[in-house]
Amino acid sequence: MSDQRDGSQGQLFSDAAVGAPQYDEVDTDLVGYRGPTACAAAGITYRQLDYWARTGLVAPSVRSATGSGTQRLYSFRDILVLKVVKRLLDTGVSLQNIRKAVDHLRTRGIKDLANITLFSDGATVYECTSAEEVVDLLAGGQGVFGIAVSGALRELSGELAELPAERLDGGPVHTADDELSLRRRRRAM
Repeated sequence: MSDQRDGSQGQLFSDAAVGAPQYDEVDTDLVGYRGPTACAAAGITYRQLDYWARTGLVAPSVRSATGSGTQRLYSFRDILVLKVVKRLLDTGVSLQNIRKAVDHLRTRGIKDLANITLFSDGATVYECTSAEEVVDLLAGGQGVFGIAVSGALRELSGELAELPAERLDGGPVHTADDELSLRRRRRAM
């Protein structure tokens, strides 16, 4: 909790307290998710995924398709960007403006992305990383909507925990073994 005497808002729970992932564990170039899994987690169709990969909007960073029968593998960060793109499209932002935003997001790591809130007025996408930037953006009186990337990140980490992943080196994929996942695994055996 922060000191409330200075007028700032306190934080009730740290990310670790609300079940946020260890970002270094989920953001690795060795673990990837196949197209259908990426679609399910991001809430998009396979046709959208394929188009965005072919046009370079969100290309798979773990493994790209090299011919007939090969599977693309998307990283956690790729799927997070897919989820953000979907939300921006749903609110009416043009694909051209989304491309600019995605180019900017690609340069960021997962920890950086978790601290970003994207705002859009329907035409332009703005990145805000502090309360002051949000206030400055809203001071113009323009109506905007926001996407808290940290919320999408937590949501995605929960969804992907239940979906199949692959390692490039063929090794086992390590998942967090909480009591519920251990029970589910025992029941499935």
